[in-house]
Amino acid sequence: MADHTSDTERYQVSKTDEEWREQLSPEEFHVLRQAGTERAGVGRLTDTETVGVYRCKACQAKLFESETKFHSGCGWPSFYQPLQDDQGEATVEYLEDNAYGMKRVEVRCASCGSHLGHVFPDGYGTPTGDRYCINSISLTLEPADGSGPVAG
Repeated sequence: MADHTSDTERYQVSKTDEEWREQLSPEEFHVLRQAGTERAGVGRLTDTETVGVYRCKACQAKLFESETKFHSGCGWPSFYQPLQDDQGEATVEYLEDNAYGMKRVEVRCASCGSHLGHVFPDGYGTPTGDRYCINSISLTLEPADGSGPVAG
């Protein structure tokens, strides 16, 4: 798995590894900044149906809306479409990932470059045909009812 901490100079939110380590738990740092993966089925946000906005755990950029979340059974929160920012730009970016002998598409936060998960064009009956399989630990849920953020 590639370590993406050297790419920070091209992102709106840029911090040193030391700054990220102060902000994030060791598990969050491993997933978000070192492209790790949490175990399937352990994340707090995997099965939640709370209405709200999902944000990047590292920089709080808006990434997904609950209306695009669905139950894929993969063990991680699944979405079929990311948000766009106020200028109509994507809130996520895509990188080719050939780790572990697989050809996949990595999804990162476009604001800070943090690893979120992967996107698969495998249908699942979604409007876009895509399944964004996102690490729960990479996200914070901001409930629409204003009850306060829920960390993955």
